[in-house]
Amino acid sequence: MRVHLGTDHAGLDLKRHLIDHLRQQGHEPVDHGAFVFDAADDYPVFCLRAAAAAAADPGSLGVVIGGSGNGEQIAANKVHGVRAALVWNEETAVLARQHNDANVISVGGRMHPIGDMTHFVDLFLATAFTGEERHVRRIAMLTDYERTGDLPPLPPGSPDDRA
Repeated sequence: MRVHLGTDHAGLDLKRHLIDHLRQQGHEPVDHGAFVFDAADDYPVFCLRAAAAAAADPGSLGVVIGGSGNGEQIAANKVHGVRAALVWNEETAVLARQHNDANVISVGGRMHPIGDMTHFVDLFLATAFTGEERHVRRIAMLTDYERTGDLPPLPPGSPDDRA
C-alpha cells in the first residue's frame, strides 16, 4: 500500500523510522517532508501535502506527524476528502479505520516511544472499514456537509437550533 507521510521537525525522527519500517513491511512510503531538521519549520507545509496526496490517491493512506499530532490533524482535515483521526493508542488506531474510514492518521512524535507509534501505524494500516450502515450513514453526513455546508437534520423531538 502507498502511504503518504508528512511532518515538521518534531516528527522527523519518527517519520524517517516509519519510512524504513513501511518499506520492510512491503508498503510504498511517499515522503512529503520535512526533509531536514529546522526547528522553525511549519507543519502545514508538509502535512497538507501528505493529506492532499492521500485524498487524491485511491487506495492509499496517510500519516501526519508533529509534536502532539493535534495541529497536524487539524491541518489534514482542512483537505477536501480527508478524514484524519488523532491516534494515541491501539484502540484509536483501529477505530479510526473500522468506524470512521479515516484515510489519514495524525500521531504525536513526542507523545510515545517510537515502538509504540510504529505499532499504532501498523494497526491503522492493517485495519479495514467495517462498512456497517451506521458508520456509512455518519460518514455520508460529514461528506454532505463538506460538500454543501448544510447541517444534517436534527432528530425528531429536538429543539429548533436556528434561534
